[in-house]
Amino acid sequence: MTFVRNPKDFWAGFLFMAFGLGALLMARNYDMGTALRMGPAFFPTMLGALLTLIGVVSVVRSLLTQGVKVNRMALKEMALVVGASLLFGLLVRGAGIAISIVVLVMISGLASIKFKVAPFLGVAIGMAIFISLVFVKALGLQLPIFGSWFGY
Repeated sequence: MTFVRNPKDFWAGFLFMAFGLGALLMARNYDMGTALRMGPAFFPTMLGALLTLIGVVSVVRSLLTQGVKVNRMALKEMALVVGASLLFGLLVRGAGIAISIVVLVMISGLASIKFKVAPFLGVAIGMAIFISLVFVKALGLQLPIFGSWFGY
């Protein structure tokens, strides 16, 4: 008999803690700054701490509440999401944020059992427009909407 009563929450919590601790580990060599004058470590440290806390809560919850067992690890689906994220990082400078977002949403969408091209493409285009307007135009993020590959 196992002490983990909810394996799904346990493994989700484990992943949250792993990513959170990884962010904390990477941020430790940067200047933290203050709440009014944030340094480069401020955001990853706060995010890492929050992810770790969510992970701890989820793991503790998995020990206390009954849940469903995990039948299989969705390796193909995880590979699609991770691969789409890596491809986004590779494409964003050359193709621009708009094209990269569309590629990210469409490839990671293939991981869903509910994937249909038209609705996902609509969401992808909507996200590309929203992110371009908010992050590039309004906040001044130094990323091209359409990159050098398109002559911009």
